[in-house]
Amino acid sequence: MFRRLATALALFAVVSTTGMQAAGLVASRSVEAAPVVAVQATRVADVVLLGAGFEAGLRQGMVFSVVRGGAEVAEIVLVDLRPRASAGLILQLAPGQSIRAGDIATVKTLKA
Repeated sequence: MFRRLATALALFAVVSTTGMQAAGLVASRSVEAAPVVAVQATRVADVVLLGAGFEAGLRQGMVFSVVRGGAEVAEIVLVDLRPRASAGLILQLAPGQSIRAGDIATVKTLKA
């Protein structure tokens, strides 16, 4: 049970150190959107890895919509951050959908 979670966190550590900002996957200091880099399935929960982190303004507890082709497929909450990567847990998933690498996560905001 914990072995898969440890594997997911190890993958998260690798993603956070790969220099994705240099590859153009992360806009510096932009909280607007972050690419989904990977989804790691574990027994307890699926971990969604994003290609942006603390340096881009993301913070633990932020809620994101995950979109593909303009349609919302899921909602996630950030649970762990690194300077250039973050990990979230799925709060809600649209029926018949799954989160995939390449999807875009955007910050959910309340409209006044």
